[in-house]
Amino acid sequence: MPSLSKRRLLALSLPLSLSAAPFARTAFAQTWPDRPIRIVVPFPAGAGVLDIMARLLAQHLGPALGQQIVIDNRPGAGGTIGADVVAKAPPDGYTVLMGNPSLVVNPFLMAKMPYDPMTDFIPLTLVNTAPLLLVAHPSLPANSVKELIALARAKPAELNYGSGGVGSTPFLATELFRSMANIDVTHVPYRGGAPALADLVAGQLSFMIENMPGTLPLVKSGKLKALGVTTDHRAALAPDIPTIAESGVPGYEVVGWNGLFLVRDTPRAIAGRLYDEVAKALRSATVKEQMAALGAEPGGNTPAEFTAFVRAESARWGRIIQDKGIKPE
Repeated sequence: MPSLSKRRLLALSLPLSLSAAPFARTAFAQTWPDRPIRIVVPFPAGAGVLDIMARLLAQHLGPALGQQIVIDNRPGAGGTIGADVVAKAPPDGYTVLMGNPSLVVNPFLMAKMPYDPMTDFIPLTLVNTAPLLLVAHPSLPANSVKELIALARAKPAELNYGSGGVGSTPFLATELFRSMANIDVTHVPYRGGAPALADLVAGQLSFMIENMPGTLPLVKSGKLKALGVTTDHRAALAPDIPTIAESGVPGYEVVGWNGLFLVRDTPRAIAGRLYDEVAKALRSATVKEQMAALGAEPGGNTPAEFTAFVRAESARWGRIIQDKGIKPE
């Protein structure tokens, strides 16, 4: 894969908007919000954690802010269509992006971007982190990660996997797995994880790496079988399922995450008000319980901390994509 462009490397060293300074609290806009707030989810409604977390957060933010929180699903192009809607929205605090790793990964996978993810958004806070689950159709003659790898090596390019599209976290997680396990498998892109899971259950796909809320119920019902989790430790929600790292791919680790981003130049006062309410919601016992039931952990870090996290994720995936030769399709 070609080396990262100087522009992309330079972007990693530049500060994101308002990342270093605390938000002003003394002169916030007293009239905000005076109409509904839109949270744009750049992937389809359905089983995806991104969509689930946006809706969960909206239930608590609406009463706290005294306005309706509208979830606006804008899928397509690996998340770039929805993110572009936010990038070009007025910086008034009424359009918010619920982003995930695709936001910082897409510049390394796409030749042309309609926005710059490192400068056109204000990282507000991490909403949650969560493991992903490697699952297979019950008919697949592999009951462990090692057996899946052996089967894939015995049948190059015959096994296939689905994902919500190039740039999605499941796609990246599977491509990293494919590269580290040295196997040749075929990618089948979908417009979201839900239709891909439906085809896996129907036996049209061999395996997938997908979010735990969407996959674990299918495992418990016997419609799918679980082979491993993507984090470096076992998931509290499914402690009997081994990690991929301990099952044949040492050093493998992928953590799914979701976070809120504002339009560049959004007034600090508005950003500060929104951050306060989001952080308060994420600290609540109710939200913690709801997230735990989904296998997720709440975020709530500061804008500066989240900015540092976003930079680190961009640098990490940029290196992985380059080193592993992961290419767009």
